[in-house]
Amino acid sequence: MPTHKVVKHDEWLAARKRHLAKEKEFTRLRDQLSRERRNLPWELVEKQYTFEGEHGTQTLSDLFEGRSQLVIYHAMFHPDTAGPHTPWTEDAPCYVCSFWMDNFNGITVHLNHRDITMAAVSRAPYAKLAAYKKRMGWGFPWLSSFGSDFNFDYRVSFTDAKAEKVDYNYRLRPWGLTEAPGISVFLKDGGQIYHTYSTYERGLDMLNVAYHYMDLVPKGRDEGEEGAGAWVRRRDEYHD
Repeated sequence: MPTHKVVKHDEWLAARKRHLAKEKEFTRLRDQLSRERRNLPWELVEKQYTFEGEHGTQTLSDLFEGRSQLVIYHAMFHPDTAGPHTPWTEDAPCYVCSFWMDNFNGITVHLNHRDITMAAVSRAPYAKLAAYKKRMGWGFPWLSSFGSDFNFDYRVSFTDAKAEKVDYNYRLRPWGLTEAPGISVFLKDGGQIYHTYSTYERGLDMLNVAYHYMDLVPKGRDEGEEGAGAWVRRRDEYHD
């Protein structure tokens, strides 16, 4: 670990208070950004989507489970395109997506009591999802969109991994895979469903509580340019 400045308590406290002022300003800006996010316009979901889950075939409306708000994590998992260069395999989703799903698995009961249903969706057949969900001990709904346009319409699946550029994170950019991670938010009001928000790439960071703890400690995330891919493993694949 590199040499770091060490001081007496009074100097430490003065530095901490200076940083606290910046933290408070960041909190105010974050609250403002959250208000602006909630005030974004909505778009009506007019297409009919179906999914396969533990309750059989379900519509997007069914996924709300009687609540008015739905958050969907788009998990990268498509066995047909699995290979040596994909972070998913024929039997397991992307290991980084698995890290994100570990992070929300334990809080879904709290979300449910705030009128929010949390679910994951992937293109893999439901049997593959059910097997991995059992392996991880997860309790949230995880549904297959196999055969549906859902992943394509919400810009997390692409038809050609060799395409020079794909429409991901609101711009055309190189990607090199058929799947990408994301979060999409929906609201149901009466008989209508609205798409209110989607975020991708670094926009997902705020939804991973483990990262917030890492940001508190001296070494930080300690990832380098490769990001989570440099160190994350599926929860039962760490060997130390």
